[in-house]
Amino acid sequence: MNSRKNSGDYFGSLVFNESTMRDYIPETSLGVWKECVKKHTVLPEKIAADIADGMKRWALEQGATHYTHWFQPLTGETAEKHEGFLIPSGQDGFRMEFSSKELIKGEPDASSFPSGGLRSTFEARGYSAWDPTSYAFIKDKVLCIPTVFCSYSGEVLDKKTPLLRSGEALNRQAVRILRLLGDESTGSVTVNVGAEQEYFLLRKEQFMKREDLRLCGRTLFGADAPKKQELDDHYYGAIKPEVTAFMQDLNDELWKLGICAKTEHNEVAPAQYEMAPFFTNANLANDQNQLTMEIMKRVAEKHDLVCLLSEKPFAGINGSGKHVNWSISTDTGENLFSPGRTPADNTRFLLFFAAFLKGVDEYYELLRSSAAYAGNDNRLGGQEAPPAIISVFIGSELEAVIDAIISEHPYDGGENAALAVGGDVLLQIARDNTDRNRTSPLAFTGNKFEFRMVGSSQSIASPVAYLNTIMAQELKEAADELESAGATQETITALIRRMLKEHRRIVFNGNGYDASWVEEAARRGLKNLKNTAQTIPEYASEKNIRLLTENGIYTRKEIESRGAIRLEKYCSIITIEARTLIEMVRKGILGSVSAYLASLSDAFGFEKKQKEEIGRLGDHLYCVLEQLEADVKKLDLCEDEAARLSLCSDVLTADMKAVRAVIDPLEKRIDSRFWPYPDYTELLFAI
Repeated sequence: MNSRKNSGDYFGSLVFNESTMRDYIPETSLGVWKECVKKHTVLPEKIAADIADGMKRWALEQGATHYTHWFQPLTGETAEKHEGFLIPSGQDGFRMEFSSKELIKGEPDASSFPSGGLRSTFEARGYSAWDPTSYAFIKDKVLCIPTVFCSYSGEVLDKKTPLLRSGEALNRQAVRILRLLGDESTGSVTVNVGAEQEYFLLRKEQFMKREDLRLCGRTLFGADAPKKQELDDHYYGAIKPEVTAFMQDLNDELWKLGICAKTEHNEVAPAQYEMAPFFTNANLANDQNQLTMEIMKRVAEKHDLVCLLSEKPFAGINGSGKHVNWSISTDTGENLFSPGRTPADNTRFLLFFAAFLKGVDEYYELLRSSAAYAGNDNRLGGQEAPPAIISVFIGSELEAVIDAIISEHPYDGGENAALAVGGDVLLQIARDNTDRNRTSPLAFTGNKFEFRMVGSSQSIASPVAYLNTIMAQELKEAADELESAGATQETITALIRRMLKEHRRIVFNGNGYDASWVEEAARRGLKNLKNTAQTIPEYASEKNIRLLTENGIYTRKEIESRGAIRLEKYCSIITIEARTLIEMVRKGILGSVSAYLASLSDAFGFEKKQKEEIGRLGDHLYCVLEQLEADVKKLDLCEDEAARLSLCSDVLTADMKAVRAVIDPLEKRIDSRFWPYPDYTELLFAI
């Protein structure tokens, strides 16, 4: 008999969602809370007290002993400080306490989180504030309350606050446009997101023997296994029992937290897998993705496995991304990127679609920056993931439609019918009107856009916040123009045509892996920001500062601080990798080379030749290692930010490649009994 419970019996059982709240909060208080969330107004203290009391009673019934303000600092991870419900009462007694004040506000230390100069080390006070739009949940008998995080003086120190602000900015401008199009029924517009998550699973025993995996999340050297992914036999293949057991337990944990883990399968590379959830609102999707990454690692531990979220843990095989599917919809349930069924929907779709293309073309550097991360530099542009050049794939039929609009020529959509914005020609476009383009950074897939550049370990908060803000800005400019000129079919058509014509260059349906695209993009004036170091100066450009400040996402000071954090984090990651590589070579590889050389005899011809060859490689390894060590010392002494960035991106990365170029051939030549670390075959094919 199957002892597993029906998933419907426990889905969301550890979430204080609206359904659960009805059993613990007075109906009138629940109604006020819902109205405050809808209108973004302040929750009355009496209502907050009712919610806190109900939340406490529910949490205690679930076995919780502590609560925490769960927030997302600029580390990209989550943070929590646990407080017990239990407090003394009388001489020997105690009681369980949780007030509205404890629900609404917390005071975590703000001095030890990244701030990019916003806070001095001695300025420790920070505040966390309840986010009532995201449900509280229980994890490890701790009530987790999603919160935003700011400094004592009000500077934003988290990733959630900008995401919430950007969603509200987009809501305001989208409703403005809809009113101009005659829509009086829509009350609000919501951003919906689905984040596909790729990952690797390794045996813990093998993982623990690799210092680079433990400290850096990726291998810094490793010769190719005899078999990689050439046979395409892993992708969508039968899932092995050990992995199936992991996935089943993962689903159980995610479902308890209300996370709709829908799709699971083998990915392209050996030992690589993917999980995809259902769409939900952007704020909740971000919280759930952070939880998903954490739970994946913890469930893997229970199975004596390790879940790797690094973007490129192994050379020679595919890395891992996080495809962020992004769309916007009305509170009446209409997707604003769906061509629709009526001429009015056609106009609406084209206006929103054109605004998005315009926004990507004008702010593509910001989107590129949002996916820039040291780990992702090893993945992007590697004939397995989108190139570093931003473009938008829209499919051949939709491309023909926009070219017809631009040229005002007939559109041949099966019938040589003249196209007019507001006509019904778009009704012929099926949702899957064209093939997918996996080489595109941003692909339109029928009623949503898929941002494929984001790295597997990254938070989706910033990429989604920037997509939201860019769209809000373009809708604002469109609304301003239409309000000034009058929103007639003629002015709307002219606006759509102009946006498409002026920003046609961002559309590319071809092969992003082809070298010719680099040349073509340059002719179009699109920058090729190849790595994180090149995106850092672009991030805090005046254009981006205007965009983010005018839409109320950040202050100038907050933007500049995030640029500083990006630089420091990038340099720190590269430095850690360099030091790890030095230590592994010094403590492990050089000794194994010496030991193996000592075991070889000059009496046998092949051993003598082998000894000479390995000896030459060993000498060369020592030379390139000394160069790496010397450059790390230069970095340690360097205080100029621009010089540090250049040293890391241009010098240390080149040094590490040079070291690896010697280690990998050595690994292939030294007897496995002497080699100190598990090789790629052991790591990737152990399950």
